[in-house]
Formats: sequence, C-alpha cells, structure tokens
Amino acid sequence: MLFNYLCMGAPAASGTANGQQGSSPVMMIVLLVGVMVVMYFITIRPQKKKQAEDQKLRDSVQIGDEITTIGGINGRVVTVKEDSIVIETGADRTKMKLMRWAIQTNDTANARAAEEKAAQEAAKAAEKEEKKAGKRRSKKEDD
Repeated sequence: MLFNYLCMGAPAASGTANGQQGSSPVMMIVLLVGVMVVMYFITIRPQKKKQAEDQKLRDSVQIGDEITTIGGINGRVVTVKEDSIVIETGADRTKMKLMRWAIQTNDTANARAAEEKAAQEAAKAAEKEEKKAGKRRSKKEDD
C-alpha cells in the first residue's frame, strides 16, 4: 500500500496510451534508499553495538575474574595475555588456554554491576524517604 502510494505520487516521464501513470525512477530510488536506512537501524546498528560491548567485555578481563566461555566452560582467570587467557576450572584446578574471543560472559563483572545497581537503587530509595520525611516535618512545623 505504501509502495503504491509512493509510486503513484510522482507522474512518469511518459504516460501510457490509456492515461495510466507509471512509476517514476526517482521514486523507486527514494524507496530503495528508505528501505536501506530502515534496515540499517533495525539490523546493522544494534549488531555493531553488541559487538562493541562484547569487545569491551573481553578487553576488561582481569586475573581472578570468573568467566564462562562460548562452550559453557566456567573457570577463574589465572593468566591474561594479549590474545589469550588461561583459566582454572573444576576441583582439580585443571588449567586451560583459551582465546579471548571464546569468552561469553564475565561473571565477576556482572556481579559487580548488579551490586552497583542495587546500591544506586538503595541510595535513590533512601533519598526519596528523606524527602518524604522532610515534607512531613515541614507540614508539622506549619501546623
């Protein structure tokens, strides 16, 4: 429906014999560019953001962090190199060398982020309570 509206909006350079209008090449190009822009914002841009977040996660791994690999292996980082890491996993402390791109999540960083978020929410709640208490005091003083 939108396609028909856009195509019929501009008259063709040459009409047909029965008076019908064809679609303008300019309108077709505008429609194609519009579709490309929509596809960029729906698929490509979010994917690039996700890749940037993943790269930041992989670059922020430190010794002692608990990680999970893309294969589902959990372990603690014992050595960090430029393009690889060594983790200890299991009760027998088996060491495994992995490439950085194999890191899926940094459980220690996720726990820290959750703690910080909880602390911020608690601070906001305390601030709201303090404001309410201040309003109550001012109302009692006015009476």
